[in-house]
Amino acid sequence: MKNSRRARAMEKGSRYGRKEKESAWQCAEVDALYRLAAAGLRVPQPYGFFEGVLLMEMVADADGDAAPRLADVDLMSEQAVEYHRMLIGQVVRMLCAGLVHGDLSEFNILISANGPVIIDLPQAVDAAGNNHAGRMLERDVENLANYLGQFAPELRGTDYGKEIWNLYEAGMLTPETPLTGRVEQSTELADVDAILKEIEDVRAEALRRQERLKAQDSGP
Repeated sequence: MKNSRRARAMEKGSRYGRKEKESAWQCAEVDALYRLAAAGLRVPQPYGFFEGVLLMEMVADADGDAAPRLADVDLMSEQAVEYHRMLIGQVVRMLCAGLVHGDLSEFNILISANGPVIIDLPQAVDAAGNNHAGRMLERDVENLANYLGQFAPELRGTDYGKEIWNLYEAGMLTPETPLTGRVEQSTELADVDAILKEIEDVRAEALRRQERLKAQDSGP
């Protein structure tokens, strides 16, 4: 009997835990949507919850029908480049608002009559408060380059993610900051001789110190 009650309690606790987790994710998504909409992001307008379901505006295509996902749209090269430009701008604006999407891909971008709209934000993270935010942003941007690069191969050679994050960390990122998609790599070779000399100097100083200590110990 006790085991049966314990099992029911665990099942109830599990259902409660799932409900609480879902509620937290829903609240996080609503907060992110309002925050990003206020920052000028292309995201759906949230209307609230109804029986546990988040209601938001329908994103429509040019014909007034539900907008397709980016993954379901065939693109010309010029369209892919333009959508990439728009989405990188959205990533930058989102980061300037303090958030990183964290799971951005062709499956959570809708193509409306006016271009891409970003959806699915419950996993968005605080850029300043998450140690993995930089890597998550780079992954989001890499996902965009890899997918849209199928239609415009030149996008695959870009490095907007690292460039954006470097500018953000330096406090130089704004929605209007010009980007190149490239990050300069240091070509300066290490001065091996200087490093070895420094090591030898440290060793020599350590030996001299030991000799001085021995001399003091053996003194009168």
